[in-house]
Amino acid sequence: MRVFVYESLSGGGARDSDAGDMRTAGRAMRNAIVADLLALENVNITCATSGDDRPVGGARLFWCEPSDDESAIDFVRREAARHDLAWIVAPETDGVLGALCSAVNPRRWLGCDRAAIDVASSKRATSMRLTAAGIAATPLPQPLSREGRGASTAWVVKPDDGAGAVATRLHRSSSAAREDLEQRGAPAVLEPWIDGEALSLSLLCAHNHAELVSINRQRIGVDEQGRVSFDGVSINQIAVASARGRRLSQLPCDIAAAIPGLRGYVGIDVVWSAGGPVVIEVNPRVTCAYVGLSTALGRNLAGEILGAGT
Repeated sequence: MRVFVYESLSGGGARDSDAGDMRTAGRAMRNAIVADLLALENVNITCATSGDDRPVGGARLFWCEPSDDESAIDFVRREAARHDLAWIVAPETDGVLGALCSAVNPRRWLGCDRAAIDVASSKRATSMRLTAAGIAATPLPQPLSREGRGASTAWVVKPDDGAGAVATRLHRSSSAAREDLEQRGAPAVLEPWIDGEALSLSLLCAHNHAELVSINRQRIGVDEQGRVSFDGVSINQIAVASARGRRLSQLPCDIAAAIPGLRGYVGIDVVWSAGGPVVIEVNPRVTCAYVGLSTALGRNLAGEILGAGT
């Protein structure tokens, strides 16, 4: 079996110098996928790289990179057509992941389908879909009155299609939140800030079924100016068999039913609030929590994903 692995930031999809930290995270996810695939028999891997940034591997690992004038979409389309399967990791921002999905034959695509990606790429659409299914999710964004009144005591403004905590800001004043929202040039959402413990759920999804494989703790920072940052994740922190784990285990299948087409590895951001878990967003792709997870769980997640997708 020939598998093409493409992570957009490390594979030439982002060539600007400002993507350094995100590129490091992307490289780590790519390397984790490649390592899991190399542990399988009868799998050859072609990994997209840029320059000398190549993962360590053996005789079954090959490399490729886009030509100077080749777009990411054309590059992925070309390489995917040469392989049996394509495993793509890219941000939902600006429709990047969705566009790459459309460039690959569905029979070769390992991951969520385009319809699921489109829903999960929008925080507003995700909130509407989950809320309609009776799942506790971030309340639908509501415009604040001109007087700045609102039921919450803190608000967060962020891109509707943002990844991680990019361009996300916390406001203690409703008027400041409204002003931030109005000044954004791109579509953004204003949501109440949910107090509680920031968690992420690692799921394996296939055919409207989802298994919770790991409960992770996220490190979220907020500076004096209210800028929110994602400072990393600690994997496998809460036992799935624990009391909280059993309650969280109810979410994956409910979410998969609400958003048909979730496939492969999916990450769910959750805040454990005073009233229980509240879903913040759905990530229809590999997330940072994938790094080291197969080793921590003692199971090759890539092997299970390939088995479910072939």
